[in-house]
Amino acid sequence: MNATVLVINSGSSSIKYQLVDPTDGTAVASGLVERIGEGSSLLRHIYGDLEVEEDNPVRDHAQGLRRVLDLFHREGPNLKEANVVAVGHRVVQGGAFFDRATVIDDDVIRTIEALVPLAPLHNPAHLRGIEVAQELLPDVPHVAVFDTAFFQALPAAASTYAIDREVARKYAVRRYGAHGTSHQYVSTTVANYLGRMDLRQIVLHLGNGASASAVVAGRAVDTSMGLTPLEGLVMGTRTGDIDPAAVFHLARNAHMSIEDIDYLFNKRSGMRGLTGQNDLRVIHSMAQNGDRNARVALLVYAHRIKKYIGAYAAVMGGVDVVTFTAGVGENDARMRELATEGLEYMGIKLDRSKNRRSTKGLRVVSKDSSGVRILVVPTNEEWEIARQCIDAI
Repeated sequence: MNATVLVINSGSSSIKYQLVDPTDGTAVASGLVERIGEGSSLLRHIYGDLEVEEDNPVRDHAQGLRRVLDLFHREGPNLKEANVVAVGHRVVQGGAFFDRATVIDDDVIRTIEALVPLAPLHNPAHLRGIEVAQELLPDVPHVAVFDTAFFQALPAAASTYAIDREVARKYAVRRYGAHGTSHQYVSTTVANYLGRMDLRQIVLHLGNGASASAVVAGRAVDTSMGLTPLEGLVMGTRTGDIDPAAVFHLARNAHMSIEDIDYLFNKRSGMRGLTGQNDLRVIHSMAQNGDRNARVALLVYAHRIKKYIGAYAAVMGGVDVVTFTAGVGENDARMRELATEGLEYMGIKLDRSKNRRSTKGLRVVSKDSSGVRILVVPTNEEWEIARQCIDAI
């Protein structure tokens, strides 16, 4: 068997995994463990045509990963025979320290721990996953692949917030971005597909979490997520851009605590806050059935995307390609129409017929006469993580 990489994404109450062939991105096997630490946990393992589900309590991440390895042993593929050359760990926050995938050692662990205040929901879970995986799979290198790495070298004009410089330095306040593995994978795929490395690209990663990036000649020059993944586009449950003074207003007048506002902005806002739903398929249906709140929410969502397209075209001095990716970006033809409607003056001309075809995979959805290519590219973060692991070891 070709060399493979076991990619692990350890969340606060879940473990997602995929065994990847880094040469072509083939997912040899994949699965997840959900609801870790709860009364009932779901385990799903997929290998070829085989899909196994188990509904048993999983006490913690150590037990969860042991169950995953047991599934590989019982159902296949056998990891000893799968030629696993590395274990790749997704880590959300790499701060200003990591601009590429890095083999994990004690210093890397200490740095990820030091960055917990910047990603309190994510980095602790990643650390638990790394600790357990290193114990159970000690004979291969473990590599940290950071969501922030692609944006670590943003120009100062894009990464710097206009607050007191000493406060920003002391508390590491700057734009870090997120979804970097997706933006890197998609922008590289587009450049290879079009055979041009000098492209000015806008990548729109639209899922429950959503982000935009501006990429020039393969290098990120701006991105919509900031100190945290809250900033930027409207998302499933997050506000995206909002006046920071809303925090003061709610604290003073609604007597909400910081924890209350944090929960409101991250869990009760975005499309859920506007409609009660965060699945755009449901919201489109609501809008078609006359729900005014749903119609307005879709316009708000598209309006924010348009603002970023215009802003990033200005930052880059023009744009050659706009690419949609992730769950909404890849599958929601109507949202692609709303997000590009009225941008013909910029040379962005969507072909509605191409856009509405049920074709999967990479595809061009712009008119032949469009000065800007519009593409749909399925993201593959696991493959990107696997490729970066190979480069790191």
